[in-house]
Amino acid sequence: MMLRYALQTVRDRKGGFLGAFLALMCAAALITACGTLMETGLRGTIKTERYAAAPVIVSADQNVHQTTVKHKKGKTKIKHKAKPIAERAWLSADDIESRLRKAPGVDAIVPELTFLAQPLTPPGATGDDRPAYGHAWTSAALTPFRLVDGRAPSAAGDLVIDRDLADRAELKPGDRLTVQSTQSPRSYRVTGIAAPAGGALAHQTSLFFSSEEAERLAAHPGKVSAFGVIPDRGTDVADLKQAVAHALDGTTAQVSTGDGRGPVEFLDAAGDRVKLISMGGAMGGTSLLVAILVVVGTFALSVQQRHRELALLRAVAATPKQIRRLLGREALLVGAAAGVIGSLAGIPLGAWLHGRFVEAGAISATLERAVSVFPPFVAIGATLLGAWAAARIAGRRIVRIRPAEALAEARVERDRPAWSRVIAGLVLLVGGIVLVAVLSVLRTEAASTPVTYLAVVVFACAIALLGPFVVRGAAALLTGLLRLTGPSGKLAHANLRGNAARMAAAVTPLALLTGMTCTVLFMQPTLGDAARTQARDGIRANWVLAAQGPGVPAQAARAVRSAEGVEAATEVVRTTVRVGLVKYPAQGVTPEGLTRTWDPDITSGTLKGFGKDSVAISERAADQLGLKPGDTLKFTLGDGTKAELTVRAVYARGLGFGDLTMAHGLVARHVDNPLATMVLVKSGPKSDLKNNLKSDLQNDLANNRTEKQLTAAVAKFPGVRVLDPAAFDGLEADRQQANAEVNLLAMGLVLAFTAIAVVNTLAMSVSERIREFAMLRLAGATRRQVLRMLRIEALSVLLIGAVLGSGVALAVLTAFSVGITGSAAPAVTPLVYVSVVAVAGLLALVATALPGRAALRPLPVAVATAKE
Repeated sequence: MMLRYALQTVRDRKGGFLGAFLALMCAAALITACGTLMETGLRGTIKTERYAAAPVIVSADQNVHQTTVKHKKGKTKIKHKAKPIAERAWLSADDIESRLRKAPGVDAIVPELTFLAQPLTPPGATGDDRPAYGHAWTSAALTPFRLVDGRAPSAAGDLVIDRDLADRAELKPGDRLTVQSTQSPRSYRVTGIAAPAGGALAHQTSLFFSSEEAERLAAHPGKVSAFGVIPDRGTDVADLKQAVAHALDGTTAQVSTGDGRGPVEFLDAAGDRVKLISMGGAMGGTSLLVAILVVVGTFALSVQQRHRELALLRAVAATPKQIRRLLGREALLVGAAAGVIGSLAGIPLGAWLHGRFVEAGAISATLERAVSVFPPFVAIGATLLGAWAAARIAGRRIVRIRPAEALAEARVERDRPAWSRVIAGLVLLVGGIVLVAVLSVLRTEAASTPVTYLAVVVFACAIALLGPFVVRGAAALLTGLLRLTGPSGKLAHANLRGNAARMAAAVTPLALLTGMTCTVLFMQPTLGDAARTQARDGIRANWVLAAQGPGVPAQAARAVRSAEGVEAATEVVRTTVRVGLVKYPAQGVTPEGLTRTWDPDITSGTLKGFGKDSVAISERAADQLGLKPGDTLKFTLGDGTKAELTVRAVYARGLGFGDLTMAHGLVARHVDNPLATMVLVKSGPKSDLKNNLKSDLQNDLANNRTEKQLTAAVAKFPGVRVLDPAAFDGLEADRQQANAEVNLLAMGLVLAFTAIAVVNTLAMSVSERIREFAMLRLAGATRRQVLRMLRIEALSVLLIGAVLGSGVALAVLTAFSVGITGSAAPAVTPLVYVSVVAVAGLLALVATALPGRAALRPLPVAVATAKE
């Protein structure tokens, strides 16, 4: 029977439940979209392309492992953890191949070399989203590639390209093509064009060299990327895999079949799994917290609007249990409808979000999106649970007080909120302060980001619970200002004081919108600007070599060093290493003349004597690892190679230059792309100029001459440019903006949901006041005065919400800045901040004006005499 009453109530009060329905539907869509991202990270398929004809692939272990043994209370616990490395790990060719030949059922063993090989063709010819890799022609059988024109490469200057590249670049046998690989760019003669048997490769461009040239370019003598194992006729793949694994017993080599071959081929896609799980979890967790806050607020406003109806039910002998059951079933009905529609809408929303991440380069297209029923079911379950819990929380007071009190409160709002609400609000406020304190000591972005968003939501929850006190306090402060605006301002002030709970319901989403938006928009610039400032202050060079392609070749750096007036040229190559299982950004630099081009702000130790066995570390890494100059650092390089170096110095500018700095030669041998990210060039006066006090004109002439000399020195290296430090800083700013856009895209849906909640709450708050507006009209107020009162109320609520949200964002961003950069100076752009407040104000005014005008359309007499 109670279900029938609930269904009838929902039918009769569609408008009253519309706000709750919209909030729940958006929450379900958001949870489903984030769930599909997480599912893609967990179950998404990475299909192989190059290894399609090789059922079994043998590759090196792409993880660093750590085993811990704990003895407690007579029991021994062994835990094994593994984390992925940043670069491709290589196999010992002779040892692994000799073992594979002993395995039964093996027909052929095909060694594979994979290395950087970027064809320097006209723009658009290679495909902007398609990386290019070089291989030895002997590995063409792994796909298989077959010649459709020309012949196989036999000499060092021969090259076979895939047909797709030949069509796009309009190349044919006999043409010449310049390739930028791991060495200096070289011109090759196209001897043949090959095509895969199964059609063009969708995610890569393949270039094939002679075996000797491929080994030279791979720069890993005696090693291979992988082995493809072809079975004998009649040998089952599962049996072959077992035989190969047995033959490789005692080594760290990995054996892959089926879809397991894809992660071996596309290492970036394998790493994107973790990234998607992390992003989906962070977005989903934040979305869920925001959704709970919004939905509870929406249901509280809905129950408040029905206070008189529920009070009358209590007065005619409805028990508290019956009221709870009625509210719960109403919520479940609304939640079921909203959850189903929202979860269905979340599937294409997740597809759009995944596509945008791929377009932005945040994840690889080779990781195929996974879709199943699990995210929608989870979203529906979360929606039902959230709606039921929100209804129980919102109706808690109406079912606990006596019927007479309920009828009295239906007419006049309580002066003081319940003590339980106040205590809960204070607890959340203290919790937010604790999170801010914790945030100020977190030193990594990965650790700080979830705490940052959580702190904003916790503060918003505290505002929601303590909102009536905040609104009354703000009304007292705004008394003089509001009364200056005339009768409409006085009415608005009276509403702020007399209906503080209703106004607080509108303040909360505005504070959340302002606080969350400012946090999202200014968190990445705070980190990026600090890193750029450190890099800018630490570069002593006059010039920087940068490349539009994969990087600056070592030969370009050597050419610059021989240019007139050049004192030092420092090559910088970037990577990521692991100390234990902890990941640290690192760089390799040329030791010769290092102090002339680079100043990392040494705080202890010295760079004198810095060489191949040395490492300099940031203060953050030194604190975390407990190291000082003279200590030994053991770590794992990007390709899994173990290393042990002596700490020579500790520096302060870790954000700008990474946490570990080693010799360029060491790092370049253990990365997939050994080309320099940049080359720092220090130029000095010519030797025949003895007067160091040059005029500005002479300085300008000298700089122009040096720039021309450097440009001429690198002219034969396509894509390499000579920049001054300011221009290079501009490039870094562009990269920073691209990263910020990805972060904004990730949190954009949460912000959009919060904006919808603002409109939804304000519209609900205004639309239920139709009787109040009619009474004002009958008392002599004009339609214009009522609308003006609404505008003043909206602006007052906006002011309160913007101040609270800005204060929350400022506290959180300051703590984030202190923890990450060591400085309490978050990067806030005034124009962007003003735009955020302006958009929030526009939403507030529109959400107030439109329902307000609709509420004023009926005749006041008809509304006042109508039955409630």
